[in-house]
Parts: sequence; structure tokens; C-alpha cells
Amino acid sequence: MTDERKDPSELSEPGVATGKVSSPYDSPTEQFPPVNAGNSLPRTDDDLDFGSAQANSVTEQIPTYRPGSPDKPTEVLTRDTAYEMPADPVAVADPIPVTEEPRPSRGTLDLGLLALRLAVGGTALVHGLQKLTGIWNGPGLGGFETMLAEAGFEQAKLLAILGAVGEVAGGALLIVGLLTPIAAASVLAVMINAWALRQLAEPGLEYFAPSGTEYEMLLGICAGVIILTGPGRIALDGRRGWAKRPFIGSLVVLILGIGAGVCTWIFLNGANPLI
Repeated sequence: MTDERKDPSELSEPGVATGKVSSPYDSPTEQFPPVNAGNSLPRTDDDLDFGSAQANSVTEQIPTYRPGSPDKPTEVLTRDTAYEMPADPVAVADPIPVTEEPRPSRGTLDLGLLALRLAVGGTALVHGLQKLTGIWNGPGLGGFETMLAEAGFEQAKLLAILGAVGEVAGGALLIVGLLTPIAAASVLAVMINAWALRQLAEPGLEYFAPSGTEYEMLLGICAGVIILTGPGRIALDGRRGWAKRPFIGSLVVLILGIGAGVCTWIFLNGANPLI
């Protein structure tokens, strides 16, 4: 036995045609990369140096970003404003609907003010009609003028007319609740002079009836209270702001009413009612 290799044609069986059969393994395997002098795989650390020409030919270089490079324009990123928070969320938020506050309940306040107006206005009205027309056993306009002249008033005739008309008009307006502060100020001015006249008739301070001043004082104080509180809503002035919530204007009217009554007594009578 020898190690000599036999021809493949001699190994075939007799009577069988022989020939060269092609095989995919007959051709030599393709090398990757092709072995040549200029392109070979790196085998050492020095071959992997990125600065060498050989490494540059094998390893893909990552491009370096250079601002303002003319090769590729810089991409401009845009923001989607739909998802951005507003600078001032309170300013751009939907306005909170303002609902009108419910009107506070006044209970029986308006009913009480109506009763007060009817009492003061009715009393002033009937006393004014007594002085103006003489009805209900009143002195009439002439008798009222004589009474004022005997009390020491100057311009008694003019003052009698103004006093009687002031009581009638003021009382009627208080009843219906029209021009309430002015009407109450008119009644207050008349009551100040009536109080001084009653006080002058008796020496010293007198309060209790029949010779005292409690009646005139009570009507005058009630008239001043109506000026400060307003007529209430059960009145022709009920829808006016100053009628529901009187403030500075009502205080001014109260001062004017007191001033008118005091000045009338000082300049047309001049007597000291407290002696």
C-alpha cells in the first residue's frame, strides 16, 4: 500500500460514465477583504490608530459638528406652541364669570320705616292743615300769624305761610315716600322752632306735657332719623340708591335741616329759649 493518491476516474465503477462534476466548493473562497498590499484587516493596536491612513480606510469616521458649516445648513428646530404654558396663566385664562350677589334680606326693616313715615308724616300733615285752613279746630293762617307775632317773630306773615306749607308738604311727601330727605328736613326745621317756642313759654328746661316739649322733640328726632335711614323700599323713592343706603348726602341734608331751623329762630326771633 502506498500513499499515492489515485485519479478520481479510477475510483468510479466500471460501466459508469465519469466526468468532472462542478461544485460550489471547487472555487476558492472569496476573502474579505481581498488580501492585497493596500487593504488588509488591522491586526495590532497600532493598526487601529485613528490617525493612520490604514485605519482611516477601514474605520468609518464620525463627522465632527462645526457650527456654520457650509456643507450642511443647520437645522432650525421649531416649537409647537400648542403645548407651551402661557407666560401668565391668570391673564390668558378664561375669565371667571361674575355672578351678582344675592340681595340681602331686609326682613321687616322696610315695613318699620313705612310705619315711621306714616306716623311722622301724618302728624305733620294734620297740624299743617290746621294752621293753613283752620280745619279740625285749627287757628287757620291768620291765627297762626298772630301767634307768631306775639311770640316775638319778625316777618310773622311770611313765616306763618312758610311754616304751614312746610308742614303740609313735608307730611304728604313723607307719607308717599317722595323726596324723603328734603321732606323730613322741612318737618325738622319746623319742629326746631316749635320746640324753641314751647320752651320760651315756660321758664327753665321743660320736657313733660302739657307744658313741656316732649311732643315737638319726639317729632323732630323722628324726622332726623328718617333722613339718616332713608324711606325704605316701600316708597316712591324705594329704587333710589340713597333711599336704600343713605350716606354722605343724607348727612348733609340733616345738617341743612337743623341749620335752617336754628337760623330761622336766631334771625327772626333772637330770644334765648333756655332762660
